[in-house]
Amino acid sequence: MLHVITAPVRYSDADDLIASNTASRRHHAPWVTPFTDRQGFEAWYGRILTGPNLGFVARETSSETIVGVITLTEIVWGAFRSAYLGYYGMIDWCGRGLMTAAVAKVVKHAFDDLGLHRLEANVQPGNAKSITLIRSSAPRLFETLR
Repeated sequence: MLHVITAPVRYSDADDLIASNTASRRHHAPWVTPFTDRQGFEAWYGRILTGPNLGFVARETSSETIVGVITLTEIVWGAFRSAYLGYYGMIDWCGRGLMTAAVAKVVKHAFDDLGLHRLEANVQPGNAKSITLIRSSAPRLFETLR
């Protein structure tokens, strides 16, 4: 059985992320355009380190292969305590439920460990697979829609 772990992105993840993003470029289009070179990684990683953002890498546990990336961005503290949730998966791991599990872990972390009150999923309305993933992994985000 496949399992997934999520961990904060590290600088040492750069080569694996670049390779995974490059291999999945056609899969991501037209929904997301992640970095595919060192300069792009440096810019993205810099925003994770210096801004109100957190980045997570999801890896399949036995192979340690990257299955996707999850971000919490524009985090607002204080009374509002909110963030945007973004995510994308890699082509070789589609349809196996690993990104669903990874996003669920980050959502749990956002609410339970960070104490956020609100997450807004960055999902494009035409991206049916992404909508299905978020509905499956984060039903808490949709409680008011029932």
